Amino acid sequence: MITSRLTSKSQTTIPQSVRNALKLREGDEVVYTFEPDGRVLIARASQPVDDPFATFDEWDSDADRKAYTGL
Repeated sequence: MITSRLTSKSQTTIPQSVRNALKLREGDEVVYTFEPDGRVLIARASQPVDDPFATFDEWDSDADRKAYTGL
């Protein structure tokens, strides 16, 4: 079982093993689904269709994003 602690501001860090399993990166959104039995499921939110990096994982490096966005 993996746990994380809630801060005084009701924030928590998603553990690295969970981020890896969901393939989460900085800026990604997550969705919460409430189950009838009281459980809450967390999942990676769908990425916008206009994000070229959502389709081509091999082009998803910091350098690629920087070149694409011009930042």
